[in-house]
Amino acid sequence: MNPRYILYIHLVINDIILLIMFTLIQVLSYIVFTLNVSLCIVMILIGVTASTNNPLTLAVMSLECYVAVCFPLRHTQIATVRRVHIAIGIIWLLSSLITLPELFLALATESKDFFHSRVFCLPSAVFRHPHFNEKKKILNQVFLVLVWLTLFYTYFKILSAAKAAAHDAKKARNTVLLHGFQLLLCMLSYVYDLIISGLLLLFPNAIRAIRFAVTILVHVLPRLISPVVYGLRDKVFRKHLKMNLSCKRNA
Repeated sequence: MNPRYILYIHLVINDIILLIMFTLIQVLSYIVFTLNVSLCIVMILIGVTASTNNPLTLAVMSLECYVAVCFPLRHTQIATVRRVHIAIGIIWLLSSLITLPELFLALATESKDFFHSRVFCLPSAVFRHPHFNEKKKILNQVFLVLVWLTLFYTYFKILSAAKAAAHDAKKARNTVLLHGFQLLLCMLSYVYDLIISGLLLLFPNAIRAIRFAVTILVHVLPRLISPVVYGLRDKVFRKHLKMNLSCKRNA
């Protein structure tokens, strides 16, 4: 029933979804090399949506910290569970603005035979409209600018509150800084194609090995580090983690 934990679990769930999709694509690409276009589209849409959800979730988490520090008496009235659920719904709606239009465009322009064919599972291979990359870049940049503005605004507002040396304000300030670090990790995905293109120029015959290595470094490791670091900072999570590691149970 805690809005902060609901947002944190939503962040972790998106990381899990993204890792599952990337793992499936990598493993299937190694086993069969090419995948059915329809299956590839479904996995890419789910993965891209989950990836876009993360920065937006970080922005909402920063706003929740801001309300908790700057409006402590109204925090329980503003940051309610119902409003958090609405915010999560809006996050998924905004993320779908990147993926669903491309799906509808592909359904309208591609032949039925194309969806039954097999391709190497890449977004550029299944979404072949020339405006796909441009629209994706523009929307990603708009989302990132909005998220960074939110983080900067909440950080400096909390920083002002922290001058009173309140422990909660200082902790919230550090939390927003951690959100910025998480966002930087998320932004690694935007140089994914650039890194692969550069390495392919050096090693043109090692496309699968390059994709696997870059995916681990850009997509997998940041998703593992981010929730663990954030979770270990929380007293409640840390308490239960110690209990589980020491095989203790609550009385």
